[in-house]
Amino acid sequence: MAKGYWVSVYPAISDPERLTAYDKMARPAVQAGGGHVLSRGSRVVAHEAGITQRVVLIEFDSFEQAVAAYESEAYQKALVALPDGVERDFRIVEGID
Repeated sequence: MAKGYWVSVYPAISDPERLTAYDKMARPAVQAGGGHVLSRGSRVVAHEAGITQRVVLIEFDSFEQAVAAYESEAYQKALVALPDGVERDFRIVEGID
């Protein structure tokens, strides 16, 4: 079964401290949904149209599990805490095997 991944890139964060409230709620929601953080705010080398701002990569055992974790009540509550002024490019992708 192919794994699922959350890929988040943050082109703009106007208030990093406020992002902490979201993180405190999102982290347990992701873990409860079976997610494993592979990269969070680590070093980035960007090419072409890429950006070097914060990138988060989370792995799930399946694509369906990744979608279910996003749709979960716990994660939806965390999204409400995502502060204004945070621009995020978020997607769920399926692995190839």
